[in-house]
Amino acid sequence: MALIGLPDDLGVRMNGGRPGASEGPTAFRSALARYGVREPSGWVWPGVYDAGDVVPAGGDSPDALAETHGRVTLAVEAALDMGLFPIGVGGGHDLTFAFVRPVAIRYPGLVGYYMDAHLDVRDSIGSGMPFRRLIEECGVQSLRLVGMNPMANASEHLEYFSEKRGRLMDCAEFEASAREEPLNAFASLDLDVIDGAHAPGVSAVHPCGMVPRDIERLVETLGRSRRIRCFDIMELNPRFDHDGRTARLAAHLFLVFMRGLAERWGDLGRDEGAGAWSRGESEGRR
Repeated sequence: MALIGLPDDLGVRMNGGRPGASEGPTAFRSALARYGVREPSGWVWPGVYDAGDVVPAGGDSPDALAETHGRVTLAVEAALDMGLFPIGVGGGHDLTFAFVRPVAIRYPGLVGYYMDAHLDVRDSIGSGMPFRRLIEECGVQSLRLVGMNPMANASEHLEYFSEKRGRLMDCAEFEASAREEPLNAFASLDLDVIDGAHAPGVSAVHPCGMVPRDIERLVETLGRSRRIRCFDIMELNPRFDHDGRTARLAAHLFLVFMRGLAERWGDLGRDEGAGAWSRGESEGRR
């Protein structure tokens, strides 16, 4: 798999959020270097190629954001061309649009699974726009969301979400859907879905969010799911991260997803349905 850093928060600033998510990939790597074991009991880690960070464009304009998005898309395209499974760490959630865009070209008609306090289907440019763009520009056909905060989402955005076949789910529904999903899909974790007591270091802190244990279970299920084609962890903001607890949680959830991938790929050779996998996924086990 390829780890791609997305160190940009221009979209967050455009939406009036707290700056600092541009420092997320650095904080994540620092936390990851101090967490986890090299040789766990019961599975073998998938190989990871750290592709470094995408360099954001200069400036604070919509054109600069579009240029950054283009660079992110090129980086993911390169990873896919090498047969690697892309995992992104950022950064404003708008970058998910750019991150998933080349995956949607490879796998038309994607379904989206995301964990977020916000619907992120705004029409305006900024960090609140990614899933609207993925629907309207990339052919994503439906969305599944867990963790939405009803106090932080406008009625017009919920109406749009529902009209576009979006589904709000609880943990059990989300997990079951991901496990049984028949279509190709992407997965995205916005860390602001987690309660602020556990994840203070985000762009928009959630005072009454989900607990890490529930997110852990969902992330591992997504890692195991044969239909998930990419994954990102977004909105890590170390400027507000007391004792680095959010970065450490992000590192833990990354490893949880990796364990799910290890189980998924470890079962590939023993499964009768192995032929349904793409060549890129098979080559991604490096």
